[in-house]
Amino acid sequence: MSTWTADSLAQALLPLVGERGLLQGSDMASYEQGARYGQGKALCVVRPGNVQEVQAVVRWCATHQIPLVPQGANTGLVGSSTPDDSATQVVLSTSRLRNVCEVDAANRSVTVDAGITLQELNEKLEPHGLWFPIDLGANPSVGGMIAANTGGTRLIRYGDVRHNLLALQTVLLNPQGEVLDMGRALRKDNTGPDLKQLFVGTSGAGAIITRATLEVHRKPQQSATALVVPTSDDAVLQLLQALERDLGDYLSAFEGLSGHAMQAAIDHVPNLRNPFAPEPAPDFAILIELEAASSKAYTGLDLQETLNLFLQDQFEQTIDNAVIGNGHELWHLRHSISEGARALGKPIAFDVSVPRSRIMDFCRAARTVVVQDFPFLHVVDFGHIADGGVHFNVIWRSDASQAYDPAVVNALRDRIYAMVVQDFAGSFSAEHGVGPHNIAYYRQYTPAPARRLAQGLRQLMDPQQLCGTVDFGDNSATA
Repeated sequence: MSTWTADSLAQALLPLVGERGLLQGSDMASYEQGARYGQGKALCVVRPGNVQEVQAVVRWCATHQIPLVPQGANTGLVGSSTPDDSATQVVLSTSRLRNVCEVDAANRSVTVDAGITLQELNEKLEPHGLWFPIDLGANPSVGGMIAANTGGTRLIRYGDVRHNLLALQTVLLNPQGEVLDMGRALRKDNTGPDLKQLFVGTSGAGAIITRATLEVHRKPQQSATALVVPTSDDAVLQLLQALERDLGDYLSAFEGLSGHAMQAAIDHVPNLRNPFAPEPAPDFAILIELEAASSKAYTGLDLQETLNLFLQDQFEQTIDNAVIGNGHELWHLRHSISEGARALGKPIAFDVSVPRSRIMDFCRAARTVVVQDFPFLHVVDFGHIADGGVHFNVIWRSDASQAYDPAVVNALRDRIYAMVVQDFAGSFSAEHGVGPHNIAYYRQYTPAPARRLAQGLRQLMDPQQLCGTVDFGDNSATA
């Protein structure tokens, strides 16, 4: 147990980061509360302004065995970036690491400090006709996206963060405070193990991410969007395969929206209308998007006309109905689902994935479990059908017949995760990562040899286990 008080620690860290870099008391509130899960009490919050200050903080905390919790924009949904309630941890925020954003337009790459957010990055890329196309409902930091290996709605076209990471800089805990630069702005480099991948998707364990070089992409010069109603569950995958066969070079999104999800957004998000009006929202719809970096002037390709012709060919085969047109409006509906769901009551969120060939079967089976065994709960599901990802959100409505019961929530989680992993060969965390909120399922469903290997890597990178809130090792697992 640390003998440091908040005041004594502040006096020790103040010379390392300056007054702007140190927060105490009520100023720490937003750093102690997670976006969905995770709420604790920090000893203090440090916000280094450059890599040298990160080094100094890491060395000091390692020497005095003060645990660190790395934190970016704190938009994560599994509690991995917030302190526990012990008031013994220091939150190391990267929010002031924002000095470098160097665009190499010819190389289609950008070198950027970890504290710059996704929105800010795309604003800096805009004048060059470039973007970083990780499309999310939040505005995370670059370092946070790497730590969580974010995916998003356009993963089928551009991949996740891992696939777009060219180089990474971290400050290590072993040796204490040493800067490690891994990779260069190269797409081909086989000069040894790709060490930067050891820090991707690890929820901040093992080191502090301080800078990255990312591959970026040409901004689309045209796009086409439609919201279609499939003739059946089987038709969903038939439609996807037809799109990939005929328009695969342009397909950028294939998102599934349940009727409950659409209605929750329509009912509770201002200025959002039902695109199928005067008919009610259908039981299920698919948001299709095509994108092209080339202009119509040079290629003669009109994406909207191309999509319209494709949909005409699919009517009665795989499609019952379609809304074609305003892409901004249709994406607004998709991105408003989470807000609409929260307005209904307390969300019980499942971020899962299964082989996409089984995704509709999984959704049907999971809904059946809720309807039969938890009839007082309300399913609001949507997902990235083309990559097998599902946000199977269940809402404990404010007007439910049964009062909220954490034991029931845990029972539901156990049922759904067991179904995902054991029955559908899926993952209990598709893109949110692992944190204190779901670490028990990591230990339950990750094979013992994998946990032992993770423990060995952790021992190498962080022998004092000072950094991060998640232990990926074998210590708490049954082999």
